[in-house]
Amino acid sequence: KRSGRAGGGGPGSAPSARPVPDWLREAAGPLRETLVEEVITESEDEALMERYMEGGELDPDLLIDDLQKAVAAGGFHPVLAISTTTGVGVRELLRELPLSCPDPTRRPFPETSTPEGEPVAGLSCDPDGPLVAQVLSTAGDPYVGRVSLVRVFSGTLRPDTRVHLHGHGVPCGLTGQDELDRTGNDERTGPLSVPLGRENRPVGQVVAGDLCLVARLPDARTGDTLSEPERPVRVAPWRFPRPLLPVAVSAESSGDEDKLSQAVARLVAEDPSLRVEVNAETHQMVLWSLGEAHLDAALDRLEHRHGVRVGTGEVRVPLRETFAVPAQGTGRNVKQSGGHGEFGVCRIRVEPLESGAGLEFVDEIVGGVVPRQFVLSVEKGVRAQMADGVGTGTGAKGGAGSGDGAGSGAGYPLVDIRVTLYDGKAHSVDSSDMAFQKAGRLALRDAAAAARLAVLEPVDEVSVEVDDAYLGAVLSDLSARRGRVVGTESVRGGRAVVRAEVPELEIVRYAVELRSISHGTGVFSREYARHEPLPAQAAARLAGRGGQG
Repeated sequence: KRSGRAGGGGPGSAPSARPVPDWLREAAGPLRETLVEEVITESEDEALMERYMEGGELDPDLLIDDLQKAVAAGGFHPVLAISTTTGVGVRELLRELPLSCPDPTRRPFPETSTPEGEPVAGLSCDPDGPLVAQVLSTAGDPYVGRVSLVRVFSGTLRPDTRVHLHGHGVPCGLTGQDELDRTGNDERTGPLSVPLGRENRPVGQVVAGDLCLVARLPDARTGDTLSEPERPVRVAPWRFPRPLLPVAVSAESSGDEDKLSQAVARLVAEDPSLRVEVNAETHQMVLWSLGEAHLDAALDRLEHRHGVRVGTGEVRVPLRETFAVPAQGTGRNVKQSGGHGEFGVCRIRVEPLESGAGLEFVDEIVGGVVPRQFVLSVEKGVRAQMADGVGTGTGAKGGAGSGDGAGSGAGYPLVDIRVTLYDGKAHSVDSSDMAFQKAGRLALRDAAAAARLAVLEPVDEVSVEVDDAYLGAVLSDLSARRGRVVGTESVRGGRAVVRAEVPELEIVRYAVELRSISHGTGVFSREYARHEPLPAQAAARLAGRGGQG
């Protein structure tokens, strides 16, 4: 209750007590009863619950004690509304924090294990115990470099001390390697400080239960564990929400191209709910975020914190091609220039295979018309041409393909075929590994020129959880996206789960669009399932807007 104008009179105004209006008292009564019941229930205080049910008076100190038990158990989360611009609620927040939040000794110790996965028991919030700490966040500082916010669960952390750093196998940066490739190493801590508003106050040690900033831990990432080198442990990893909104990013200037990879890798290290990948088929760097606001914040950090101006673009979905019908082709690589030339001739049959089969190469050479060592060369050439695509378009670099008609290859990578080498010719002098590799390439292109190729699109298994009120809207929307619903089921709290198979082309921005359809109540996950033929109508629409790689 504040005097003066609405909003509290600004951050510096002092609160003053006044009578609670009757209408507010009547509305607050039932809400207080609900709050008390939830606190007692989550704290599992049967004695206090019995007294409450009998209508007895409840000691506020007992309620506060139960509140701290419930918060410590992780089943109760107090929420207070404040305004940082007007100051409304800030004093109340500061008053409630020590009342609502238990001290660290009352919280259960996090699940801890050895690097080999064996549980570690007997740890507690004891300053004299073995060091166990966790990196809560990381950030780059222009003056001191990488700074890590660390919480100490056990033991005492001191500056200039060697510690063991351990991660959890989360994909690291742009390489796709696991964190386990970079963990298991020892590092020396830099200066320690305690954040207080805008100031960082240097300290000589940080005991169990406290937070601090640690400078110069260059390999530390959010969620990593710090422990003693003689007794390495790891705290159970956090469960971060999975980023589902992709956007293609590129440096706006040629001078920033080299800096972009390093900046994005640092950005992902600071925020594990971001993910970055370089798609080998589309040649795009794709940044995955939780939503548009999250993406905007990440791009802003790239520009203002890491000094890289980034442009964004549409994510190209990795399409592929395959033979729709059997075909034959001849590769003739004969070059005579007076000196040492090239000679390699091969004849192949190409047949389509089931989805996911890859390449099956069959050798049917009889009589040694193609020497054994050059049969492998033909296979190398075929594999290389499959990766490059067989169409006249640019394929993975942005060309369009219709997926129907003879010789209609769009240049997408070729998959799921059986190639049979059944005839050919060789020369005792001019034949070579490279000559037959080129012949293999030419033979596959020749077969594709007379065959009908089918464009394949990736299909994801999608699971959508939504309130029952929006189930119909979600089902209709999935159908409009060429999705096949494979099942629905009801779950707790009046919600439903829809499982469907949906083409990736239709759900690039589904994270944003689902939020609109479900009024913010829907969540979803997606996993790659397989590639399927792209329908002719969708292929024509894709070709009309310039193709996808």
